[in-house]
Formats: sequence, structure tokens, C-alpha cells
Amino acid sequence: MSIIGIVVHHHRPEVHELVVRALQWCEECSVSVRMPVRDAEMIGRAEFGVDESTFAEGLDVCLSFGGDGTMLRAAHLVVDRDVPLLGVNAGDLGYLAEIDPDHLEGTLSAWRDGNLMVEERMMVEVLDDEGHRLGLALNEAVIERAESGHIVSLLATIGDQRFTTYKADGLIVATPTGSTAYSLSAGGPIVEPDFEALVVVPVAAHMIFNRPLVLAPSTEVRFDIEGYRAAVVALDGRSVATVEPGSAVTVRRSKEKARFLVTGERDFHAVLMEKFRLTDR
Repeated sequence: MSIIGIVVHHHRPEVHELVVRALQWCEECSVSVRMPVRDAEMIGRAEFGVDESTFAEGLDVCLSFGGDGTMLRAAHLVVDRDVPLLGVNAGDLGYLAEIDPDHLEGTLSAWRDGNLMVEERMMVEVLDDEGHRLGLALNEAVIERAESGHIVSLLATIGDQRFTTYKADGLIVATPTGSTAYSLSAGGPIVEPDFEALVVVPVAAHMIFNRPLVLAPSTEVRFDIEGYRAAVVALDGRSVATVEPGSAVTVRRSKEKARFLVTGERDFHAVLMEKFRLTDR
């Protein structure tokens, strides 16, 4: 029997109806369902709840009901198990959650029949200066100031080449998928999601050189914390570590990839045009 995992947005009432429809489809098609405990409780179906540590075991697909943020949470839950993701858009137009709610049952049937395509997305990992992994990010890794009102000094080494010391609120290292998120708001370029690269973007840099860099995906970037103020490492918006002065972190492409199931009907450029109202010009 196939097993579907379901992850839901916790604060959107419209999600409940969509999940009920998905559960009905699963029952009719003899598909088993599993949800993280809190998600199951949110929709009143506690019997489907399991601990997050075991959620991804044996899953055939993970459904995300919400927006891009919910997709990011789902990705972090299943990436270690190589489970494909299918995003149902229950909010504003996003870049990750592709499926229109009107097409929910039809898309689930297409998945059952093997008619969806797999799209792989690059992720990055962050290592401390002893080589221990701090975590993975699908959108971006951010090394930022630990104290509000102060800048952080980050010596960037690109590959084996000492590059410069950034004095800024922080530095973003984004994936192509994340180039339309925090990186974009900080002045970074938009990169097609199937193109692999590291996008380095300073946040509110207090220096003449404040331009973003697009680096080869094989590049490793090391950031040494200089001065006397600590930095915080955040992965897809979640703070995972504090890095003290004199220590360093390295950001690089990870071996793991996020796997999205797509219909092939939605074009990235069309989403950009709609998102930025380019069709009105």
C-alpha cells in the first residue's frame, strides 16, 4: 500500500477543506496517510499523527498544503529520505507550491498513475569550522548579526582565495530556488531554479562593494567571524547556531537535493510575469 505524508499550514482555514478532500481520495484509492502530530491535531485527525523524527520513513510522496513556507517545512522533514514533494497552493501565488486546489484529485490520480515528472532542486549545507554540519537549506543560508543595531564583520574566502571582509547586517548564500526569496529582497538576481549556482548577497552592507555574486555550484565559501560581535546562522528562516568571533562557517552545495513532483504545465517565467505583473505592461 502506498503511503502519503501530509504537511499543512497551521493558520489558513481553507487548508482544512483541501485536506479533507485529499483524505477522501486516499480512502477511495486505498492509500495510507501519515502526518506530523501537530498537523494532524490542527485538522482534527489525530489518528494520523506521528513524530516528526519518523514521519518520512517509507513515504512515497509528501503533500504540502499551504504556500512556499509550508513547502520549505515539508522539504526539511523528508529530504533525508529522498521523498518527492507535491505542493498544493492554498495561499498567494508562490514559486514552490504548484498545484491549483481545483486540480487536487486529478493531480493525485496523475501521481498514482506515474504521470508526474520529478524536478530536482539544489540545496546548500553549512559546516562549522570543525567540519560538522549545522544543517541544510533549500532557499538560503544566512550569516547575520546576532545583536540588533550592530553590524557583523565577515571575512569571505571563496575557494582558496581570500576575497574581502564584509561589514553588513549579514550575508545571504542562496540557491537558485531561493533567489526569488530573501535574496531577491536584498537586491540579488533571479536565477532559474534548474540552474545550479551559489548566489552571495550582502544585506545592508556598510562598504563600497555591495554587489551580489553568482558563483559556480562547486564553490565553497568560508566566512570567518571577525571583530568582537557574534553572528547567527539561519537556514530557510530558522536560526540553527550562534558563531562566536574567531570561529567560521563554510557554505557549499549539498549532496542532497529536494525532489519536486510537477505536472509540467506551469512555467517559471509565466509565474514571474504574474508575480510582478509584467503582463500588464
